[in-house]
Amino acid sequence: MTPNVVPVMWIVWAIFALVTALLYAYRSSLTRDEEGQIFLDDAFAHEKAVQTQIVSKVTKLQPALRASLILTVLMTIAVLAYYAWDAGKSLL
Repeated sequence: MTPNVVPVMWIVWAIFALVTALLYAYRSSLTRDEEGQIFLDDAFAHEKAVQTQIVSKVTKLQPALRASLILTVLMTIAVLAYYAWDAGKSLL
């Protein structure tokens, strides 16, 4: 790899890591208002609708969050592999 590739590699890693962090922050802000247990009857129909909406948003977010996390991990492995390869090359 040429030296010009290293900054690009780090920029790509930083973008993946930033997207992952933002998705986790968004999910955290969504689940902040989620109730673990609520008692539902006709008087709590609005709360039930709000909880259903939160669960729906979190469920839709999960595939993007999982893909982003996988890409970040793969890019981290690529960065570490590059530096291990570079260190091994300089030792020989």
